[in-house]
Amino acid sequence: MTHSATNGTPRATTAVGPATVEARSALLQRAAGLVDLLRRNAARTERDRRVAEENIAALDGAGLLGIALPARFGGHQASIRTLLEVSAELGRGCGSTAWTASLINISGWLVGLFPERAQREVYGPNPRARTCSALPPQGTSRAADGGQVISGRWGFVSGCRHAQWALLGMPVTAESGEQLYQGLALVPMDQLTIEDTWHVAGMRGTGSNTVVADGVFVPADRILSVTDARRGEYPTEFRDEALYRAAFVPTLALSLAGPLLGLARGGLELVLASLAQGRGISHTFYADAREAPATQTQIAEAAQLVDTAALHLRRAADDVDDWAASGRAMPLPDRARVRMDIATVARRSREALDVLLNVQGARSFADEHPLQRIWRDLETGSRHAMINPAIAHEIYGRALLGVEDQISPLI
Repeated sequence: MTHSATNGTPRATTAVGPATVEARSALLQRAAGLVDLLRRNAARTERDRRVAEENIAALDGAGLLGIALPARFGGHQASIRTLLEVSAELGRGCGSTAWTASLINISGWLVGLFPERAQREVYGPNPRARTCSALPPQGTSRAADGGQVISGRWGFVSGCRHAQWALLGMPVTAESGEQLYQGLALVPMDQLTIEDTWHVAGMRGTGSNTVVADGVFVPADRILSVTDARRGEYPTEFRDEALYRAAFVPTLALSLAGPLLGLARGGLELVLASLAQGRGISHTFYADAREAPATQTQIAEAAQLVDTAALHLRRAADDVDDWAASGRAMPLPDRARVRMDIATVARRSREALDVLLNVQGARSFADEHPLQRIWRDLETGSRHAMINPAIAHEIYGRALLGVEDQISPLI
């Protein structure tokens, strides 16, 4: 049952999945309970260029890597908003861990779009199986009896060292070699190799290395048509599971935004804690920075920017969830607005942290200071191609003006 909001977006009167508001609250409490652990392990996660195994074990034990997994296999099958709010909570402790957890979760959502047979291959032997993904069709393929044989190299595969399965973008080809459509192949990680290529300034701990396939056969039921998925057409047989009707590109893009908001919140908490110690402002008469109007106004500005990011994130998530619950495809103008909301989350989060760095001063950039890692993680993560604010502005502007030709198929 749904009813329409004033903007035409259907507002659901029932939850997207089995997770109720109370269940979402419980998941958020579990995430909050891990923040201190993630903070303690943040430097190690960055140094090792992969999420600390202690973090992964804690996330798994708390059920926070199964947020978008089907309830049929023991997952939470929670809403997209739940996934985003959990990843934002985790981002307060460690950006790399939050990013990895969010992308593992959204990869689990992708598995839920596949036919039941493929889902059972993943979760039948191991209901807690984890999946990583790379959407761009960077591989090659050739038709084979009952499927495709794929080869290639897929870069920037976050969480690949913690996954048992991978989703890899590839062209689906006919026997003639003609490309039929864009696909997403579901492949066991033990049939792939990982090349250590992730050497970056920020989000180092995500371990977003390169995954390589060399002549791997993928049966047809483990290949999802991305071309159909962009239209909201999924092969899952479970039509009553609203979560797996969520709009394809908006859902994938939103999974990147929660950790960014969490990083900004973590930065605000860190600066407030520092100010609470009563430190002064160098080269001024202020013995307590909290007494300075400059500090007060900048803290208020940073907090308001963080709140603005959070409001846009919630609106976008609720829109996706509500359209999924309605059983109708999300229209292009609404999908374009989600892209715009995600860009707003990124920009406002970055702006908030920039203000906080001004408050904290040059001490923020000492190697041992956690604020500089938060800054590098946020600056890096918010530059993901799916978040690009300039592109989002153009997409949204064209949609508002009714311009039929768009600049990307990923809307």
